[in-house]
Amino acid sequence: MDGDYLCAMLTTFIYNIAIQLYKAGLTIAAVTGNRKARLWLDGRRQWVGRMEKDLGKDSGTPLIWVHAASLGEFEQGRPVLEALRKQHPGCRLLLTFFSPSGYEVRKDYKGVDHVYYLPLDTRGNARRFLQIAQPRLAIFIKYEFWYHFMTALHRRQVPAILISGIFREGQPFFKWYGGLYRRLLRQLSHIFVQNAGSLEMLRQIGINHVSVAGDTRFDRVWALQQEAVELPLVKRFCGKAQVIVAGSTWESDESALSAWWAGHYEANRRLIIAPHEINAQHIRHLRELFPGALLYSGLVSGVQADGLPDVDVEHPGQVLIIDNIGMLSSLYRYACVTYVGGGFDSGGIHNVLEPATYGKPVVFGPVYDKYAEAVELLAAGGAYTVPHAPALAQQMEQLLLNDELCTQTGYEASRYVAENKGATDKILAYIQEKRFLTSV
Repeated sequence: MDGDYLCAMLTTFIYNIAIQLYKAGLTIAAVTGNRKARLWLDGRRQWVGRMEKDLGKDSGTPLIWVHAASLGEFEQGRPVLEALRKQHPGCRLLLTFFSPSGYEVRKDYKGVDHVYYLPLDTRGNARRFLQIAQPRLAIFIKYEFWYHFMTALHRRQVPAILISGIFREGQPFFKWYGGLYRRLLRQLSHIFVQNAGSLEMLRQIGINHVSVAGDTRFDRVWALQQEAVELPLVKRFCGKAQVIVAGSTWESDESALSAWWAGHYEANRRLIIAPHEINAQHIRHLRELFPGALLYSGLVSGVQADGLPDVDVEHPGQVLIIDNIGMLSSLYRYACVTYVGGGFDSGGIHNVLEPATYGKPVVFGPVYDKYAEAVELLAAGGAYTVPHAPALAQQMEQLLLNDELCTQTGYEASRYVAENKGATDKILAYIQEKRFLTSV
């Protein structure tokens, strides 16, 4: 037996224990009041019966299974989903999520036939899931590698592909103990990666069924700016003012924005904040940072949480807090300048492509080096990074007070997106060439 095989056996044993420990930890978290943990567990209860009932109605119709970790990965794979729906209308589409932040937002998504949580990755769950679903093709997005599900697909000879993959040094695939993960890569029918660096890294470990397609997010965000999604209440709030949209913000971002805004708000400016977390505690904290801020839910109802009336468009330095999920990609349309959160935290920045596609300058914090699109957007002249909170004020003012700079930066941002779209066509061409769905 080779070293990779022995290492894979040991890693599989550890992996199975870790999966059970993970479930135990979620159970404890749910009991102690963690909402996401409770949703994660509740969403997977009696999944077999529900799938048998729902999928059994059309068991003779071919099915394509697409899996996303969360909402971001879903948006990344959405262009492929929608293209498959158009090219293969005779197929059913099954979408699964690992995280509640994806499932709870998109459980009613009309672009597919079925939406479920992915069951816990055990051998028995994987076997039962595939027995019920009977997929003709499986698609995993970016970095989802579930051992038992992918192994079961391989054993059943179901073609499985990874799209928008991104690989870096330090990942388990490239470590001495990464036999299990290398084995999963070998079991895939094909791997579509975002860049040449990922391609070369995989080839160095003997993975050759790989090609560079690019990032399907470019296709998704390009489609967004072509969709005329209007938000009348937001449009009214913005009026003719300069608008700054801050998306997917965390507390460190919000503190930096608050410090800038307190000293630089003007009657002709509006700030819109769409935080990453919208729980009641965080929204209260935001309203403390931005006294007098309006809530979007208050615009809808006509009355704010503190009894204030609807929008006061004459109020200087007005701030709007978006207390829902799903609007951010459309909000960027109304911006003069955008700020993308996460760059002051160890986790790194969120999606910079959504504001870029609208031709808006993008500003973010210093933690971005793991995100190729952020690095490239900076190099293209479509974004700026700030090393610390005090520098944020200087950068925002520079853009807001210099129309020429703002326009040029936005133009370069949009051009960067336009030049990098096209990954979806490459993936669909491969599926067509391999004739995975020829009888459909």
